[in-house]
Amino acid sequence: MLRSFLTLAAAAMLGTGTALASPPGLVIHKDHDPDVLWKLVHGRCARGLKPCAVYDETHGFALLHSIEGQGQYLLIPTEKVTGMESPALLRPEQPNYFAEAWAYRERVGQDYHRSIPESELSLAINSAHGRSQNQLHIHLDCIDTRMRALLDRNEASIGPSWSYLPESFNNHRYRALYLATMNGSPFRILAARLAHPEQEMGNHTLILTPLGAGYVLLDDVVGGDDRASGEEIQDHECQGRRN
Repeated sequence: MLRSFLTLAAAAMLGTGTALASPPGLVIHKDHDPDVLWKLVHGRCARGLKPCAVYDETHGFALLHSIEGQGQYLLIPTEKVTGMESPALLRPEQPNYFAEAWAYRERVGQDYHRSIPESELSLAINSAHGRSQNQLHIHLDCIDTRMRALLDRNEASIGPSWSYLPESFNNHRYRALYLATMNGSPFRILAARLAHPEQEMGNHTLILTPLGAGYVLLDDVVGGDDRASGEEIQDHECQGRRN
């Protein structure tokens, strides 16, 4: 799968790639070329070429149709931002990349030719230890039905202060925080509760998905065999409820 990812990424840069469907929850951790996304953004997105769907130089991001899954998209800054550990994410003037990615949520359902409820969608960014690329990218795709059910079961215990979910997911313990809106940057929200954000942020993963009238922000941190790859809660085949 890793070799296929690199082959298709290279093919996409040449305009010859096809979509690659991957098993639900699959996370690829390290590629031989960790700058493939950066090259795609500036080699193809800036010229309006596939697999790029949007290139917004004014707001500083590109939207790339991922080669993993039929309806997965990646929101990628047009400036060099390596990932969770980047100090640039904590600047007040930095775009709210999560909100920008969520604005394109309808594209997932469009690619499946069916309506997908917002509650079945999610955004995720992996930690520096659990990602494949050294350019920040937020995954927009369906949420795993197991995580959706877990959140719904525990909705009453998720409030405006960070707290651990009473159940684990794939043996990983996630913290949860209820957000009434998506106005604030999830990166800055997380950093505000870390003792040394400039040293700690890279060890964290963030996930955002609707909950009740608002949203829930999930956080996991690297430890032991846990690489903090929040992408694990996504389903890149969108096997949830079918309309």
